[in-house]
Amino acid sequence: MARERAPQPSHPAEPGLLARTFGRLLTGLFWLWMALVLSVLLEWTGMILWWPEAGLDHSRVLLEAEIGYLNEDFKESLLVSSPARMARALAADFHRVFFEWTGLADFLQRLAGPAASGEGRITTGMRALYARVADFLLAAMTITEVFAVRLAVLVLAMPVFVLFALVGLADGLMRRDLRRWGGGREHGFLYHHAKRPVVPSVVAAWVVYLGLPVSLHPTTVVVPFAALFGGLLALTSATFKKYL
Repeated sequence: MARERAPQPSHPAEPGLLARTFGRLLTGLFWLWMALVLSVLLEWTGMILWWPEAGLDHSRVLLEAEIGYLNEDFKESLLVSSPARMARALAADFHRVFFEWTGLADFLQRLAGPAASGEGRITTGMRALYARVADFLLAAMTITEVFAVRLAVLVLAMPVFVLFALVGLADGLMRRDLRRWGGGREHGFLYHHAKRPVVPSVVAAWVVYLGLPVSLHPTTVVVPFAALFGGLLALTSATFKKYL
């Protein structure tokens, strides 16, 4: 009798290109949402601990400063003709989606208005609660617009990351060829450890800049992370194995 072959373990089918793209998109949206929540929480913490005197005005000054950077130093871009106009439009879209379409802005406006006769206890209690947290809610609305402006800045700054990536790859591949033709040793350990933080270095730039509770010029955040990204690519490509 012929031996019965043991059934081969079935491997789960790998997700297709569309599924992987959709998953990465959801992951990106999740991190953007977390950055927005972080920025609002930091602003609220600052209103209590760090700048209680400024209060609500701190978020408004922050928004004016971020738009001022665009008006003064980012008048032109490779992607759009007017970066400041794009940032303002994105901030308006964020406000419309998060507060107008959801009806939250109208609801808060009614709570802030004069009390009507015959209101129930629930409405009266909500008015009293709103009076205590009004500054925090309005600050969250302003910080959402700040988040949108910074998001526009990061999108417009992506050519900087591409430029540093090209320089890093060119330098790394040149060093790899010199090592290959000069009989240099391979550094697999260094390669595997250098390639891991390549993508996180870009993600960190977005999370850090979007969550900053203070106003900093975009170049002070974008350029260091772009240089780190290019340096990691240079190191990764330089230590790649000599023979494919």
